[in-house]
Amino acid sequence: MSALPLQAAHGGTDDGPAPAFDFSTNANPLGPPPALLAAVQAADRRQYPDPAYRALRRHLGDEDLVLPTAGGAEGIRRLTLAALLAGRREVWVPQPGFGDYALAAQALGMPVKAYAQLADIRPAAPALAWICEPCNPTGGSLAAWPELGEHLVVVDRAYEPLRLHGDAPALPPGVWQLHCPNKALGLTGIRAGYAVAPATDAVWRHALSLAPSWVLSSEGVAMLTHWPSDDTHAWLARARATLRYWTAAQRARLAALDWQQQPSWTHFWLARPPRPDIALRLRERGIRVRDAASFGLAGWVRVSAQPLTAQQALQQALLEIEGEHA
Repeated sequence: MSALPLQAAHGGTDDGPAPAFDFSTNANPLGPPPALLAAVQAADRRQYPDPAYRALRRHLGDEDLVLPTAGGAEGIRRLTLAALLAGRREVWVPQPGFGDYALAAQALGMPVKAYAQLADIRPAAPALAWICEPCNPTGGSLAAWPELGEHLVVVDRAYEPLRLHGDAPALPPGVWQLHCPNKALGLTGIRAGYAVAPATDAVWRHALSLAPSWVLSSEGVAMLTHWPSDDTHAWLARARATLRYWTAAQRARLAALDWQQQPSWTHFWLARPPRPDIALRLRERGIRVRDAASFGLAGWVRVSAQPLTAQQALQQALLEIEGEHA
């Protein structure tokens, strides 16, 4: 049996030199919003936050149902363990999808089942099902929610604030939600998010008890406190308008260079370049795209819309690469 990977592959930062232009990250390239950043910078680092985060939980919703997390990855790990302790015996994950869903289950010895369509989810035992809406890496969106009965469903809504078109279907009762605002805010270095439970059931009790002490830093508390503000959401609305323009422009540039591109409801999407080694060749030129091989999509990359100057640099690099092999 081959060894399981210890970590999932990610876009964004790697251990190489910082790229001049990074198309691999799906964080908002326009962030952070100035008022929220000022609140983060003013956070009091001299003392611990309230370890129960009572005021923050009330601010984000129902204090009894909101659970702070150290970002999405920690929330995924904790909720998977809570599901196991509450009697779930298998985990269903989207394919392609964020690798941490499967790794969290594999680390606990739980069988992992992949699904491409929601109709493929057919649990044979009490199950945990992950749904990413909109989906990473595709940017795709659901037409309707599945009927999964008594199984535990967690909806990862990290990219909902970056939805550029359409609306998500209304959430059915009984599902968990995982929110990770740092992506929409362009502050992925702050590891802070929160889960919202449908009820204080066994999964909620386990998830609450499994949280490390002071799961959020002072900066994380400041970011999440400012997240629901009118100022932040007005800034997000303006950012989405700019991202729509950048996305349309970047898609047109790639189409002119014969890239295949899948539809998406977000500012990131899957694309297939004419050359299979394009990610490596671009990285050599200080430009990074997300190789999608780790998603099971050899030959594809995930790209995100970036400012027009970055798009011009990408276009010029691609033309140079093609010229070298003409």
